[in-house]
Amino acid sequence: MSNLRTSRTRLVAAAAGTVLAALALTACGDGTGTQDEGAATKSPSASASTDAGASTPEGAPRSDSTAAAPTTASGAQQAASKTSSASRTPKAGSSTGKSTGSSAATTPVTCEGSNTKTVAAPLTRPVNHLLLTVTNTGSRTCFLYGYPAVRFGEAQSVPPVIEDSQPQAVVTLEPGQSGYASVNLSATDGSAAHGHTAKSLTVWFQGRSLSGSVGRSATPALPAKGVYVDDSLKVTYWQQDMDDAVSW
Repeated sequence: MSNLRTSRTRLVAAAAGTVLAALALTACGDGTGTQDEGAATKSPSASASTDAGASTPEGAPRSDSTAAAPTTASGAQQAASKTSSASRTPKAGSSTGKSTGSSAATTPVTCEGSNTKTVAAPLTRPVNHLLLTVTNTGSRTCFLYGYPAVRFGEAQSVPPVIEDSQPQAVVTLEPGQSGYASVNLSATDGSAAHGHTAKSLTVWFQGRSLSGSVGRSATPALPAKGVYVDDSLKVTYWQQDMDDAVSW
């Protein structure tokens, strides 16, 4: 009997071991409850976390790497803004400033005694005529308006102008250029009254309104013996060409 019980005990133990071994093999075959399974479960979770960080909802905390991008972009935008602002801001001595200064320096002015030189020369043809030549000695173009207001000696009035001599356009003198007018000094037949010899001449210049003289006058020299004038004294308008001036 004792030997029979011992044999049964051994059989039961062996059967139990066989069952446990089978259970262990089954667990390894379905892949549940193992350490490798835990590692596989964590891997999709980490991947999902990375994707979520790439499209962080508004108002959600961001990682350091996500927050760094807007800071860099903001810095680039500020630099671009400064560059754009600098390109729009004129610098001292820029072409705009030079253009403005150049424009002011080349604006035409009125011809008068301070920016011209006047020469008076008696003519032999036509007789009893005096030619006035005004040369622009300045650096800017000037306009020679109207006609010369002349005074010989101590005369109390200026002679009238020959209206038919008025040119179609204002005489314009570039630096170095000259304009002309002639003075009919006296009647060729001696029919005019109050003839006398004048030894000095003053020339005034008119402004755009032609209502009076402007700037400085000119005092061109006359021949040492003077010039003979009478009541027929008159002048022409300023002319661009000398031939037009002496034709009256």
